[in-house]
Amino acid sequence: MAKSPAHKWGQIIGDFLEEVFAIELAKFARNHRLYLDTQGERPARTGKKVSWIDSFENTHDLDFVLERYGTKNKIGEPVAFIESAWRRYTKHSRNKAQEIQGAILPLVATHKNFAPFMGVMLAGEFTGGALNQLKSLGFHVLYFPYDLILQAFKKYGMDASTEENTSEKDFLTKIKNWEDFDKKNLIARYLLKLNKTEVDTFFDNLEKAVSRFIESINVLPLHGASSTLSSVKQAIDFIESYQTKNGDLPVLKYEIIVRYNNKDKVEGIFNSKDSAIQFLESYAAPKPKKK
Repeated sequence: MAKSPAHKWGQIIGDFLEEVFAIELAKFARNHRLYLDTQGERPARTGKKVSWIDSFENTHDLDFVLERYGTKNKIGEPVAFIESAWRRYTKHSRNKAQEIQGAILPLVATHKNFAPFMGVMLAGEFTGGALNQLKSLGFHVLYFPYDLILQAFKKYGMDASTEENTSEKDFLTKIKNWEDFDKKNLIARYLLKLNKTEVDTFFDNLEKAVSRFIESINVLPLHGASSTLSSVKQAIDFIESYQTKNGDLPVLKYEIIVRYNNKDKVEGIFNSKDSAIQFLESYAAPKPKKK
């Protein structure tokens, strides 16, 4: 069944905005030696979708994932889950916000050892309630309001405005004008310039998340006093030697808190020495980059 001109125009705008955002994400990934996974062929996974599985074996399709140590042939460690969405009218904005959180929150919980960045690029008409809902859950939101989009298009003679009573003829005209337009990159640049403060804030927060380092590791054996160490190696050495230093006292559990320089923290409680060490080893120093 053929798409209506109204639907096609909405898809054109949405695809354009997602592409603008994807280009900025790709630049960021290159600068920080991360792999950006987007929809399309990739030998490391099956199909064209960016799909991740949560701890309950549910599959979630995403727009963007930034991976550390990832390549086209190997899935890396997820350091950022990012979605994007365009909506012309606010009536569906809350539903979209719930859909986004439903996709990303379970994955963040599954991969909590990496404390992935939760991001979303929204464009068009979204209610304050929808935006605040995502922010309250820890999402970093980059928002391009509808009026800002119209302003960027108008700068180069393009009318992107639509209403519910816009005629099919007008939609067809907009589609034809867009297909003939050869300065899309100029609209993209101007849109980013108009929204520079929001764009810079989003990518600054993303940089803090992927550039963070461990500031301290707090290890608390259940029967003993807490010890704060400054590195993963020191924490592992402490656990391995703890019972020796304390004679016959049994360690029932280990509580570990990993604190980062950006105030993030990851906590875990473990019933055995082996599971505690395995947890810490997932935070080992970065692997050398292959030549």
